[in-house]
Amino acid sequence: MTASKSLRSLANQKGMTLIEIMIVIAIIAGLMAVLGTSANSYLQKSRVSNAKIAMKELGKQLESYNLTCNSYPTTDQGLQALIQAPGEACPNWGPEPYIKKSQTIDPWGKPFIYESDGGKYVIRSLGRDRKESGDGYDRDLSSEEE
Repeated sequence: MTASKSLRSLANQKGMTLIEIMIVIAIIAGLMAVLGTSANSYLQKSRVSNAKIAMKELGKQLESYNLTCNSYPTTDQGLQALIQAPGEACPNWGPEPYIKKSQTIDPWGKPFIYESDGGKYVIRSLGRDRKESGDGYDRDLSSEEE
């Protein structure tokens, strides 16, 4: 093959223009934006579901504690009473903890809020925004909800 033939074959090859590359990148960016929004929505839904499941599990362990100690831990004792023996408040506690410390943290990384007078209890999570009230994924969750 001569040098002039190889130059002609290179000249006949066509590449993508800058505009074509920009269009492809714009299409990919649009798809990523749509998929990213969907993925974030699914992530937030799963965190709400996980928070509800975690509150139910804490409720089960509080029921076990109640059966052993004849009352729920008070607000002052908190969920810590499920992790570490509360002393004289429950002499029959244990021998193993009811929960692990990690179970007292909601899916957004904040501790569950526990309130009790010893006769009944409420477990709450402040949701994604970590503030009182809110709507959508930011709304507060409570063990009193179904």
